[in-house]
Amino acid sequence: MGQKVNPKGMRLGIIKTWNSRWYAGKDYSRYVFEDHKLRVYLKKKLFHAGVSKIDIERSAKRIKLKIYAARPGIIIGKKGSEIEALKKE
Repeated sequence: MGQKVNPKGMRLGIIKTWNSRWYAGKDYSRYVFEDHKLRVYLKKKLFHAGVSKIDIERSAKRIKLKIYAARPGIIIGKKGSEIEALKKE
């Protein structure tokens, strides 16, 4: 019986990339937990926009989120009002 391998693991670095891009050192577990909480919160809040993927990049004191959605107009809102409210949260 053969070993079962996750198909995304074979494609990392070639076709696909990581969903989170950062280096933590000793804070690794805290960052993974924060990433999970962010993804769950955003998927629940933006459910009606059809969110398919959320990429997270961390630098020194900044988090950059890339949200891939089927209906980005709902996330952005009129004149960017919804996205500003989301940033404040």
